[in-house]
Amino acid sequence: MASVTLELEFVSQFPAEKAFKTFFEIDTIAPKVIPQVFKSFETLEGNGDVGTIKNITFGEAVPFTSGKYKVEAVDASNYSYSNSFFEGDNLYGILDSITHHYKITPSANGGSVIKQTVTYKCKGDEKPSEEILTKEKELYENIYKAVEAYHSSSA
Repeated sequence: MASVTLELEFVSQFPAEKAFKTFFEIDTIAPKVIPQVFKSFETLEGNGDVGTIKNITFGEAVPFTSGKYKVEAVDASNYSYSNSFFEGDNLYGILDSITHHYKITPSANGGSVIKQTVTYKCKGDEKPSEEILTKEKELYENIYKAVEAYHSSSA
């Protein structure tokens, strides 16, 4: 079984605590600010903590329609959060799962640095193409920009 990892880093103008809080507000923020990517989030099980299962219905700007994910880890004191997609057409038919791990670190200017590691666990030897990985990276960057802009306008 093969795997592929993407490493991303984003600089936020917001303190780590506020940036971390976004993970628990994304259900309501994302469909408002980027409905072309996220139509809706539905909690199927849980209250947002570890073990919570959610279903996302995606918008027309992405090449898939839905995905289910489970919250794997939440560490508020270290600003760390992980979830794993385990079902949906966002797995491209070749993946067992996609795990997202986020670690937010306070920066000297009062903002923070968000590090995101995305691990694609493949069912077999077939891996996501470079084109898919590039589009995914652009998608994550656009999501951060949209959420950051939303927070800036509502601050």
